[in-house]
Amino acid sequence: MKLVHLYKTKKMSVVIETTLGDITVDLFLSERPRACLNFLKLCKIKYYNYNLFHTISRGFIAQTGDPTGSRNGGESIFGILDGKLKTFFEGENEPRMKHTKMGLISFVGNQERMIGSQFFLTLGEDLAYLDEKHCVFGEVVEGFDILEMINEVICDTDERPYQDVRITHTVILDDPYPDPNRLVVPSRSPSPSAERLQGGRIAPDEEIDEMEGKLPAVIAEIQADKEAKARATILEMVGDLPDADMAPPENVLFVCKLNPVTNDDDLEIIFSRFGKIKSCEVIRDKKTGDSLQYAFVEFEDQKSCENAYFKMDNVLIDDRRIHVDFSQSVSKIRWHGKGRGVTHYDDKGKKVKMIIMTLAGVTIKIRGRILITQRIIREKATNLPNELKIDLYHQGIKIILKGLEIILHLLVKVKINLEMKETDHYHQEVKIILEWLNIIRNL
Repeated sequence: MKLVHLYKTKKMSVVIETTLGDITVDLFLSERPRACLNFLKLCKIKYYNYNLFHTISRGFIAQTGDPTGSRNGGESIFGILDGKLKTFFEGENEPRMKHTKMGLISFVGNQERMIGSQFFLTLGEDLAYLDEKHCVFGEVVEGFDILEMINEVICDTDERPYQDVRITHTVILDDPYPDPNRLVVPSRSPSPSAERLQGGRIAPDEEIDEMEGKLPAVIAEIQADKEAKARATILEMVGDLPDADMAPPENVLFVCKLNPVTNDDDLEIIFSRFGKIKSCEVIRDKKTGDSLQYAFVEFEDQKSCENAYFKMDNVLIDDRRIHVDFSQSVSKIRWHGKGRGVTHYDDKGKKVKMIIMTLAGVTIKIRGRILITQRIIREKATNLPNELKIDLYHQGIKIILKGLEIILHLLVKVKINLEMKETDHYHQEVKIILEWLNIIRNL
C-alpha cells in the first residue's frame, strides 16, 4: 500500500466514545502516516467498537484495542486485509516522539517495534521508558476530564478494572487516506454480542449492589458508617472539622450548652450512671473563672461513653438542654485532661492563643470602659472652650462606638460556645449590648 504525503501540515481528529465519556484525539498524519492509516481504517471498519480497556494503571497508561479483551489479541488493518503474516508491522520511529505528557495516544509495540491494533493513552507525565518500543501517533485535545475518570477506575492487583470501561464507538472526522480495494466498511455500527463483550466483568451500566449477601446487622453497620462519613464531610465543609477522616477520642464525650452554674461534680454524678468516669471538667475562663458552658467527660471504656452519647443528648440539666457529641472536641479545641486546660487550633491545625469570656463578662467590661472614658473626657475638658469640649467628647464616643461594633461583630461571628445562639442567656446579653449601642448613638 503506497502512502502519499499530501497532508503534512494537516491534523485530523477522531472521537473515541467510551462508557465514561468522549475523548477527541488529533492524529500526527505527517510524522506517523502508516500508524495513522492503520488506526483510521480500524476505526472505519468498527474494529474498536466494544473493545475493553483491559489494563488501567493509575498515573501510567490505559490500554485497549484487543477485541478479545485477553490482552493478547488484535491485529493491524494489514493483517485483516492480507492475512496473518501481516498481523503486525513496524511502527515509525522518525522523527523521535516521546511520551512526555498525559493524553498521548500510542500503539503498543514489542522489542522490534512491531505494532498491531492495541493502543494506550498515557495517564502521566515523563514516561520515558515507553519511548523505545511504542509508537506515539496522536494526542488528546478534548476529554481530559474523561482521562481523569479513567485514571481513577478501581482495578485489581493485575490492573484489570472491576467494572468494565469500553470503547462504544469511534467517529472519524476526516479520513485523508483512500480505502484499499479489499476494505469492507460496515453500513452501520455492529450490535453488542457475546463475542464482542467477552473478557468483561461487571457491565458499565450494571448496578452494583454492595449489600447483596450481607447480614442485616452488617448492612446496618455499613449504612451507619456512610452516614457518619457524610456528616463528617459536611462538618469539614463548614469548618467544624479540619479533616473529615479525623477521629475523636473514643472514650471522651464533649458536652456543651451547659448552664453556667453547672460544675464538675454535678456532671460527674449525672454521667457516672453509664460507667466509671476517669475525669470530668467544665472548661472555665482562666482570668474570671466563669464557665464557658462546655465540658469534657472521660470514661473508663468506650462502651460507657457510647451509652452516654445515645442517652444524654438534649437532656435537661440545671434548666438547660445539653448537647453531647464525640467529634467537636477534636476540631479546634483539644482537651489535655482535667486541670491541664485546652488548646485551640485554627483552620490549618496550628495552635492559636485565644481569650474566651462569657458574654456577661464582656458586657460588664464594656459598661465600665464607657463610664471611665466619659469621665476622663469630661475631666480633661473642663478648662477648654465649649466647642472643643463637645468635639473632644464626641470623638471619644465615636471611638467607643466603633470598638463596640467590632466587638459585637466578633461575638456574633465567632463560636465562643457551641450552639450558644439558641440559649436565652445569649439573646439577653446581645440585647444589653445593643441597648448600650443605642445609648451611645443618641449622645
